[in-house]
Amino acid sequence: MYYFLDYEEPLFRPPSEGRSLILQATIGCSQNQCRFCGMYKMKQFRIRSVDELADDLRCLPLEMRQTVQRVFLADGDALIYPFDGLIEVLDLLQRELPALTRVSSYASPKSLVSKSPEELRQLRSKKLRILYFGLESGDDETLRLANKGYDAETMRDQALKARQAGMKLSVTAILGLAGRQRSHEHAVATAAWVNAVSPEYFSLLTMFHRHNEAFYRSIEPLSHGEILQETVEMLEHLHPQRTILRSNHVSNFLNLAGSYPKDRQALLDTARQALERGRQNTRWFEEIPAYHEQMY
Repeated sequence: MYYFLDYEEPLFRPPSEGRSLILQATIGCSQNQCRFCGMYKMKQFRIRSVDELADDLRCLPLEMRQTVQRVFLADGDALIYPFDGLIEVLDLLQRELPALTRVSSYASPKSLVSKSPEELRQLRSKKLRILYFGLESGDDETLRLANKGYDAETMRDQALKARQAGMKLSVTAILGLAGRQRSHEHAVATAAWVNAVSPEYFSLLTMFHRHNEAFYRSIEPLSHGEILQETVEMLEHLHPQRTILRSNHVSNFLNLAGSYPKDRQALLDTARQALERGRQNTRWFEEIPAYHEQMY
C-alpha cells in the first residue's frame, strides 16, 4: 500500500534522494530569480509552519514512521527556514521518526548567508547533514548573465563555511550555461571553484530549454559536440580532493561516475572517447540538443 502526502506540485528532489521521505518545509524557492531555471517560477514562495509539518508526518501510518531513515526537506531552499523554527522541525523529525539517520535539503547562497557557522553546527547536530548547493558556474560573468545573485567568491566562502561546520556538500554546475560566448571561461572557472572547495559530491547537469525562454535567447546554445568539448575542458582542469563526481541527471547524455583523485584519468579518458565518437556522427555532433517537455 502507498501513502502520499498532500504535496504542492511540482515537486523536485536530487536523484540521490529517491528513497527519502520528502517533506515540504517551504513552498517554492526564496531566491527564484535565476534566469536559466524554471523549476519554481509557478510558485509563490512561503514557509510552512511547524504545525503543518507535524500534521503531514502524523498522517503517515505509525509503522511507516518507524522505518523512515532519511528525510529530504523541500522545496527549493529549505535552509532559508528561520533558524529557531528549523531547530523545531529537526526536533519534530527525531521525535516522530525514531529510525532517522539523516536529513538533507537544497541550500542557496542566500540561505547560507543567513546562517552563522555556529547555527550550521547546531543544525548538523540535529541530523541535517547534507546540503545540495547550486553553484551553476564558477565564472562571474556567466553568473551575472544567469542572474544568480551572488559572485563565485561569495559562494565559495559560504560553501567553505558549511564544510567547516561539518556539513557535507553536493554541488551542481550546468554544462552549456554560458553558451558559446564563454564556454571556455565557464569550464575553467568552474573547475577552479570545485578545486578550491573540494565538496564531497560534484554533479554536472546540462542546460536545456524549458520555462527559461528569455535566458535561452540571450545565449548561443551549445551543440552536442560543444557540450562534450566543454565537459572535456572542465575535466582537464578538475583535480579536487576526496570528491565524488556524477553526471546522472536526466538532462545529461554522457554519464560519468567516479571519485577524485583516484578516478581522475579514467573520467577524463571516458569524456575524451565520447568526444571522439561524437565527431564520427557529424549531424548529431552539430545539433543543438532538443529536450522533452518533462525534463524536470
